[in-house]
Amino acid sequence: MRTSSSIATVNSRPYTPLAMLLHWTLAVLIVGMVALGWYMMEIEDDPGSAWFFNLHKSIGLLIAGLVLLRLVWRLGHPPAPLPSSLPSWQVNLSRATHWLLYAAMIAMPTFGIIGALLSKKGIVFFGTTLPRVFEANHDLAETFFDAHSFTTWILVVMVSLHVLAGLKHLLIDKDGVFQRMWFVRRRVTGQRTG
Repeated sequence: MRTSSSIATVNSRPYTPLAMLLHWTLAVLIVGMVALGWYMMEIEDDPGSAWFFNLHKSIGLLIAGLVLLRLVWRLGHPPAPLPSSLPSWQVNLSRATHWLLYAAMIAMPTFGIIGALLSKKGIVFFGTTLPRVFEANHDLAETFFDAHSFTTWILVVMVSLHVLAGLKHLLIDKDGVFQRMWFVRRRVTGQRTG
């Protein structure tokens, strides 16, 4: 059973507004991009599909920039520790899941961007054709696109674990960890974190 003092301790160190904004913006964009990516593969050869591919590439570049910003912010603003009542294996699993999430969020757009730069079509960023960095190489582009797709599945698994852990903190543990990432007014004020 959690006491009100343990909840207050966790709630006293919420994430900063910038960290929350980046977290939820990336969550929406990544879920949308995964759905868009799967839809694109269904209509790949249909007339007009290029618009969806260009949109996917443009948003992918935005996500890559936001992930880098979030990672830099996180390195300078570490989150508050998890409650001491949690078993060490859960704390270690949480830490590993977060860093695997970051790794997948960096790798997935990187593979996609390199693949697009190696493709014949290159990258059109919201209507502006970006300069070609590499000579087109279909086979190598496909290798990077395969890595991009594979990393998507890793990210889906990591995000699912992250969501389940958040729901566990909210519904079972009721320890205030989930609330640290919400834009809500807290009764307890204190130092902000990551």
